[in-house]
Amino acid sequence: MLGLPVHVMTNYPNWLLECLYQGRGTHVVTLNAEMTMQAERNTSLAEVIHQAELVIPDGAGVVLYLQLLLGQNVQRCPGIELAEKLFTEIGQKQTATQVFFYGGAPGVAAKAAASWQQKIPQLQIVGTHSGYHSPEEEAKLLATLADLQPQIILVGLGVPRQELWIAQNRHLCPHAVWIGVGGSFDIWSGSKTRAPGWLANNNLEWLYRLYKEPWRWQRMLALPEFALKALVYRLSGKSVNSAEC
Repeated sequence: MLGLPVHVMTNYPNWLLECLYQGRGTHVVTLNAEMTMQAERNTSLAEVIHQAELVIPDGAGVVLYLQLLLGQNVQRCPGIELAEKLFTEIGQKQTATQVFFYGGAPGVAAKAAASWQQKIPQLQIVGTHSGYHSPEEEAKLLATLADLQPQIILVGLGVPRQELWIAQNRHLCPHAVWIGVGGSFDIWSGSKTRAPGWLANNNLEWLYRLYKEPWRWQRMLALPEFALKALVYRLSGKSVNSAEC
């Protein structure tokens, strides 16, 4: 995807469950058009994306590029849905799994965790932490993660902060599955709502976000920029770096 990897799979949750049970440390990046454009200007972010064990097609622009310009049979996999499916699979397998939520405004991650803990008791949510803190508090957070060694760590700090933070600190829990989940904690806590299904199914979730949060309009400029660059990139004869599993 404009020089970035995208891994095309038929079942992302099952692949992550294998990583989880085998103790294979995994960094999951949820790639969309905005992140792709940021990576063009941020070499550190681009490097992190290349090093991630799993890069999923989160955004509609990425999916349309793969479908229309490359003819790949791929479906959109939003990070929030990947995490939800992963939790559901864990619940069905009746396997105790330790999880940590980090990110969001004060209290949001805790509310999100409480909601999931009620739905799936097998999720042992061993800790939560706000994304707003002092350097001293972050040092305590890192020490806590190293001590607890949770198996799944969800990080909702927004792009590119969450990707860079995971890459910098994943050595603390080398066997964990780390997933950047953006604003998922806001949804799970009830602070915000997702777009109606008919909008999401027609690749228009971005329009709902713009309606709910008009300040996003500058960020949305990445969409036409991505579309133009993707077309030029494809016409130049280059192809996406993808792995099909």
